[in-house]
Amino acid sequence: MNNLGLQGKSAIVTGGASGIGGAVTKLFVERGARVVAVDLQQEAGEALVRELGDSVAFLRGDVSDPAVARAAVELAVERFGKLDVLVNNASASRQKPFEEQTDEDWDLAMNSSLYATRNFMLAALPELKKTGNASVINFGSGAGLDGQPNQASYAAAKEAIRGLSRVVANEWAPHNIRVNVVCPMALTAGVVQWSKARPEQYAQSAAKVPLGRFGDPDRDVAPIVAFLAGDDARYMTGQTVMADGGAIKLR
Repeated sequence: MNNLGLQGKSAIVTGGASGIGGAVTKLFVERGARVVAVDLQQEAGEALVRELGDSVAFLRGDVSDPAVARAAVELAVERFGKLDVLVNNASASRQKPFEEQTDEDWDLAMNSSLYATRNFMLAALPELKKTGNASVINFGSGAGLDGQPNQASYAAAKEAIRGLSRVVANEWAPHNIRVNVVCPMALTAGVVQWSKARPEQYAQSAAKVPLGRFGDPDRDVAPIVAFLAGDDARYMTGQTVMADGGAIKLR
């Protein structure tokens, strides 16, 4: 039993203390990996360490800060001796009509998503090269693919991440570093709040999903990320994987 290729691997997961990122961190550890979880949520990060022990190192920091990316890589190497996997999950945005989104709204979406992804990839590259079999999983969104209203800055940042990932997948392939994208539709804390505030809208959205529901971060999204991180996905790179119950079908 090789734990689907994660045994002994060292990973960084941004936004890794809760939500989808927390689910990824926990599943990685369950399957034999060790993880640096980067997050702004101190209490959630400390709780994660108490739950998972020495297999997790928590780093509190703003992912939009390049110094935090460098610190995360240094921590991974210091604690675990290497870096095999990078998961760029963290992001933040504000939902408003396009004409109402301010420069600050655009800065928030771009800095926390696109530029954070860029910064962590650049910081991780020297260590990923050393493994000879590394994986980067970036997060896109159906918001950009489907043109969801009120999501202009977020959608733009996420589509930029997909473009960046395709380019870097080609550039880093000679180093045997794979770069793929996951676009999830998951019942996160934010979606739960939305479902309670606007139950009819939530029900309509869920009904449009062929599998009839929003995904579970632990059971439906994290295993796809773990697959892409592991050796069973060694021949996949430059791909966008839709973890959305069939809501969007790429061609």
